[in-house]
Amino acid sequence: MPETNALHRTSTAARKLGIGEVGVLQGAGELRTLLGSCIGLVLHDHKSHVGGMAHIVLPVSNGSDHLPGKYADTAIPELIRQIEAAGGKSRHLSAKLAGGANMFASTNLNSIGEQNLAMVDRLLREAGILVMARHCGGQQGRKMAYDVATGIVTVEMVGGPPVEI
Repeated sequence: MPETNALHRTSTAARKLGIGEVGVLQGAGELRTLLGSCIGLVLHDHKSHVGGMAHIVLPVSNGSDHLPGKYADTAIPELIRQIEAAGGKSRHLSAKLAGGANMFASTNLNSIGEQNLAMVDRLLREAGILVMARHCGGQQGRKMAYDVATGIVTVEMVGGPPVEI
């Protein structure tokens, strides 16, 4: 069985997710992460107040089952599985995304951030999960925070005010 990095809590504590981690909360609490070219994916069940976040580093796992949150093609099914295990329903999920920046000035027309975003979008579409909001692209990193009780995601970029999505 692959490592899951699961977190099921009902407290109001905040938890920081590292690279490739997945976290799930029930009722209340906050998940936070820092993003560059990575995608921060939040899936939220507004009916049961269960949701989670994945810090996705790369678009495809190429068969690796270590740290499923690291890859879009394993993070999304793992996040859905953990949300359902915590009492959420996949049919009630909506998504919010942040990150996918092109952190290194280059002429590469398809940066890793763009590849990550394209794969996450495709997999969410295939899963029938609607993306409600996004704060993606550019050339700067972001801080992302998700409040499971409200479903609000707050994104901050250096030098800018916090933005709710």
